[in-house]
Amino acid sequence: QVQLVESGGGLVQAGGSLRLSCAVSGSIFRINAMGWYRQAPGKQREWVATITSGGSTNYADSVKGRFTFSRDNAKNAVYLQMMSLKPEDTAVYYCNADVDRIGSFYTTTRGDYWGQGTQVTVSS
Repeated sequence: QVQLVESGGGLVQAGGSLRLSCAVSGSIFRINAMGWYRQAPGKQREWVATITSGGSTNYADSVKGRFTFSRDNAKNAVYLQMMSLKPEDTAVYYCNADVDRIGSFYTTTRGDYWGQGTQVTVSS
C-alpha cells in the first residue's frame, strides 16, 4: 500500500506564508510526478502545481510567482511553499502522487494516490 500524509495547513492573514508538506510511505519502488491540488468550498478540485521526478515544475497561473514546489527524493517528501497568500487561496489542499508500487513476486504496479487533505484558510 501507499500512503500520502499532508501537513502544514492553517490560518494565516492575507500576505502571509505557509509551507505544506506531503510525505509518501509504503511499498514504494519509485515515485514519479507529484502534484498539489486544491478545492475551495462549492468549487471543483483544481490543479495547483506539478513536479516531475527530475524536479521540473509547472504552476497554475493563479499561483505562479507566489508558490514554490520542491521535493526531497531521499525523504519521499514534497513541499509547497506558499507566499503572498490571498483569501482566494483558501481551500483544502491535496497531495497527489504517481507511484510505482512494489507488488507480489517482485512486480510493480503503477497507481495514482491522494492524501487526505490539509485546510488552508487565508483571512482578509
